[in-house]
Amino acid sequence: MPVLKAEAAVYGGYVISRSEGVVFIRGAIPGEVVDVSIKEKKRDYSIAEINEIIEPSADRREAPCRYFGSCGGCQLQFASYDRQVLMKGDVLLDCLRRIGGIEAELAPPMTGEDFHYRRRAQFKVSKDGEIGFYMEGTRDIVPIEECPLMVQDINDALGRLVQADLKGIKEIHMTSGDCLLALVRGMGLNEGTAKAMAEMGFKGVAFDGRTWRGEGHVTLDLLGLKYTISPWSFFQSNWELNTRTAALIVEHSAPHEGMRVLDLYAGAGNFSLPLAAEGAEVVAIEDNPRAIKDGRRNVSLNKIKGFKFVRTSAEDAKLAGNFDLALLDPPRPGLTRTAMKNVLKAAPARIAYVSCNPATFARDLKKLSDKYTLDEVRLVDFFPNTYHLEAVAFMTKKEGDG
Repeated sequence: MPVLKAEAAVYGGYVISRSEGVVFIRGAIPGEVVDVSIKEKKRDYSIAEINEIIEPSADRREAPCRYFGSCGGCQLQFASYDRQVLMKGDVLLDCLRRIGGIEAELAPPMTGEDFHYRRRAQFKVSKDGEIGFYMEGTRDIVPIEECPLMVQDINDALGRLVQADLKGIKEIHMTSGDCLLALVRGMGLNEGTAKAMAEMGFKGVAFDGRTWRGEGHVTLDLLGLKYTISPWSFFQSNWELNTRTAALIVEHSAPHEGMRVLDLYAGAGNFSLPLAAEGAEVVAIEDNPRAIKDGRRNVSLNKIKGFKFVRTSAEDAKLAGNFDLALLDPPRPGLTRTAMKNVLKAAPARIAYVSCNPATFARDLKKLSDKYTLDEVRLVDFFPNTYHLEAVAFMTKKEGDG
């Protein structure tokens, strides 16, 4: 079994070693010396697992969660939180340099609580009715009674669900805000199940695209605004950091009366509602009708003017007029070629780009850099104890590129 020196963190929860060819080690901290087993050998690299840590890092800790190592939800609990943030910053810089050809200095990272931060969870249910998460790389379900990443009311509900008869259910999605909602998949409308779940503390229970009992949305505070979201719409589960990211965008954008904002992946208006509340005119592009329904409710609740939803994709959007700012928060694949062409054609004066994938983030910043100057890039750690990371960049159109 080879003994290797773990060198640098790379995306996916690995640390790379080059002492005996390129080896990606799962479960190491840069600087450690580890004995490993090669689990997968490719033409240009190998993937290894640790047998023994010969020289441990001072940042290594015992994973706080009893399910760590079997549940596939977390990858980095063995490292102190401060070291996790440093590793993610190194990953982001590596992607910017290697994929984007961008040499950048990161602004200070935005961090929050490393546990009890998630307000949304997607639990799997086995054929035997056990509830939990997938084991990493499999469809096998690891039964759990609590998850330290979740806010307390989700864990309280999970504890009650563990005792319930869940046979026939495949998934239970929980959303926490001013109340707790459940979206149940794998069975048709069932009044008995809805009643039982209501008795477990759920104020709304949805089946098959319809609210069957109680509330149809939760309400969260977004910089003093009421932000509502239904069980079918995406929202950022780390709401504390989401709100701080929205505040950062407001600070950089300096919204004012007459400012025009393009929100190209608007959702329910998460990042653009606070700008509109300060007087900006927003054109929000979104192709999910449920997200638009939530967004229009948010516009109405907060008595916001000058906010227009357009139901279409980023690729098919017809962008007319001049924009002072474009908000980009695409899915993991980043901007498609057509979406990128639309952004460049719209030629907004400034861009705020929020990304959940450092590789496509770096690729897209490289394409935008012909026309835009990178003013700031920052790590936002929405997902502590996992290898996932978020990043935000602010760009300004170069002079003469009109």
